[in-house]
Amino acid sequence: MQKFFLSLGIFLVFLTMLLHVPTIAYAQQEIPAHAKWGKVAIIEAQAKYPQAKILDYLHEGSEVNEDSTIEKFKLWLKQSDKEFGLQVRITYVTNTNKVVNIELQEINS
Repeated sequence: MQKFFLSLGIFLVFLTMLLHVPTIAYAQQEIPAHAKWGKVAIIEAQAKYPQAKILDYLHEGSEVNEDSTIEKFKLWLKQSDKEFGLQVRITYVTNTNKVVNIELQEINS
């Protein structure tokens, strides 16, 4: 009888090892809310500076007013032998996402 329980115990241990399927949960990165406005900033920069290559991109934050939001970006561009920063401010109606104004200003640094 003792052999039976020992064999049953060993069998159950092996069975649980075989049935145990490790689950791997990959973290899904959420797309930040400002991502769509970053695309707008890049499109506007490319429209104003079609020969320039965008080297870097930074979201500097959001400024929420009563009915509107301003998304602030800083881009680093290279055109010919000149590198320069470009500040992009996109103002839009918060509830509708309708663009009100887009400002582009070169940064001298």
